[in-house]
Amino acid sequence: MRITTKGRYALKAILFLAVNAQGSPISIKDIASAEKVSPEFLEQLFFKLKKAGIITSVRGPGGGFSLNRPLEEVTVKEIFDAVGEGLDLTPCTSCSDNVPVCTEADECLTYDVWKAAADQIQGYFSSLTLRMILEGKARQFWDPTPKDTVSA
Repeated sequence: MRITTKGRYALKAILFLAVNAQGSPISIKDIASAEKVSPEFLEQLFFKLKKAGIITSVRGPGGGFSLNRPLEEVTVKEIFDAVGEGLDLTPCTSCSDNVPVCTEADECLTYDVWKAAADQIQGYFSSLTLRMILEGKARQFWDPTPKDTVSA
């Protein structure tokens, strides 16, 4: 799995809004300049983020974009989903309409390995909110220690 430019830039731009909006919208031009992203690329991402209800826009002079929901209600997974960023670890763990694509999952010895890892990744990004990132808790809140460890 690799987070692409659209996922990384969408998250950076949303965090820029979270830090700098202060109740007034920010233009694509200002965000693009600050984040060193093409305004055209950012427009494509913001169209999708707006459609998903993560951001809102105001037209005209003084217009721009701002967050549509509180920081603690927006997860990184929502942002990734909105811009079409896949979080599939392997092709066999991807789903179509919540049905695994893999037709050999029942017979495959490695399927459970990939599925467990994919579930951890999905869980992390589903739990990580903008508020947590801004508070510096992106690493702290997730406990990577397996809960079902057997001691010898």
